[in-house]
Amino acid sequence: MSSIPSYHALLVRSHTRADAALIQAGTNLKVIGRAGVGTDNIDVEAATRNGIVVMNSPTGNTVSAAEHTLTMILALSRNIALANASLREGRWERSAFTGVEVYGKTLGILGLGRIGTEVARRARGFGMKILGVDPYISHGAAEKLSVQLVGLPDLIKNSDYITVHIPLTQDTHHLFGAEEFAAMKRGVRIVNCARGGIFDEVALRESIQSGHCAGAALDVFENEPEIDPDLVGLPNVLATPHLGASTAEAQENISIEIATQCLNALRGKPVQNAINLPSVDARTLEVLGPYLQLAEKMGSLQAQLIDATIHEVIVEYTGGLFDKNVTPVTVAVQKGLLSPALPELVNYVNAPFYMQQRGIRVTETRSSSHDVFANLLTVTVRTDKGDRLISGTVFGRELRLVMLDDYHVSATPDGGMLLVYNNDQPGAIGVIGTLLGKHGINIADMSVGREGPGGRAVMLINVDGIVPRELIHELQSQKQINSVRFVVLPAL
Repeated sequence: MSSIPSYHALLVRSHTRADAALIQAGTNLKVIGRAGVGTDNIDVEAATRNGIVVMNSPTGNTVSAAEHTLTMILALSRNIALANASLREGRWERSAFTGVEVYGKTLGILGLGRIGTEVARRARGFGMKILGVDPYISHGAAEKLSVQLVGLPDLIKNSDYITVHIPLTQDTHHLFGAEEFAAMKRGVRIVNCARGGIFDEVALRESIQSGHCAGAALDVFENEPEIDPDLVGLPNVLATPHLGASTAEAQENISIEIATQCLNALRGKPVQNAINLPSVDARTLEVLGPYLQLAEKMGSLQAQLIDATIHEVIVEYTGGLFDKNVTPVTVAVQKGLLSPALPELVNYVNAPFYMQQRGIRVTETRSSSHDVFANLLTVTVRTDKGDRLISGTVFGRELRLVMLDDYHVSATPDGGMLLVYNNDQPGAIGVIGTLLGKHGINIADMSVGREGPGGRAVMLINVDGIVPRELIHELQSQKQINSVRFVVLPAL
């Protein structure tokens, strides 16, 4: 700790903790670089308070992770591990290890980001048909990859192999459970080189034991380094200890990438992969700062509400405040929109690149005044299932959502929020409050918008804590309620 004040840059890997105390001691620190993707071991908030740029190196392991995924698919298909073990034990059992070809089989890829895209390219070389699920990639971009975009139920139903390349979030935790495995093809093979916890390991084990699932290749586990011996001990489960980025080339690429980025930052050159650095000068930040926060939250809300393919994002600025350069605000919308899908990758620097890569058009419009609000930010997302509009404004320093599609609301975009679409009938609020109370969830704030008496309505409820999936199902079963979504907005 005593040597930290001498340095302007600190480079860490996953096991070194850059906590608030270390950051406070680094009186000359300008940059903290993470050689890798995740920044959980860095107190980003403390670094931001101290004006220190935090950056990661998310692209250096792309090829290694994609190659490991294909290796797992092929090894699982041809029983490589079992055959090797048998031969090492002195047995020659050719007939016991008859495998299957991947040629002509359908590979379902959930998540077509940088790694998922590389997996698709390589799988296409093996003659596989590819289905993809990713709302952040356009049909045109998917066609260039020879990927057919489908909904998750169709991918589950029609895939011979399923591989995931998405982050682990509240929404993706146990995304594949007993119900999803039952809906899969008999003989499906599962591959997970992304994050443990996306597949319910108990449900996966039971599906394999029943013979419905032909096998699984797993590089990641829900409680690493602890593993379920009953799962990995199954003969048709191939398991490796999180080796996706463990190649000499990946480690070298990551090291070079983060060192180069830090040197560029110290030399005043453009900063890449900054976690906490919006590209905006101090004067603009003072004026537009609250709208940068609002924009990112609105983008995040849009992302968590939409379950269709996004084609275009329209950012509309109304009011005299936006006569300035609003590009950073538009970038903040894009960062918020992408963050739920790419939480460890997207930042203020690369968000426009990721949008362009996915074929999503971003446009800005301006108008001089609004009937009600002095300044208003509106984000409209166009998808293949229709448009969704969210408007927000700032009162003093207080962020407020004021429109959700056709509903006038007044909600605080912060933390956990429950969005309940219901019929405007007496007792609806009471039912929701009772069920939340039954599960020990406190209501912090509530806003109600409606078409008119007896029509459709929406409730935006700020809650303390996480709303579990079983409670969402219980709410949706109530006759007054049409649909329920739980979102978590970033604390900025």
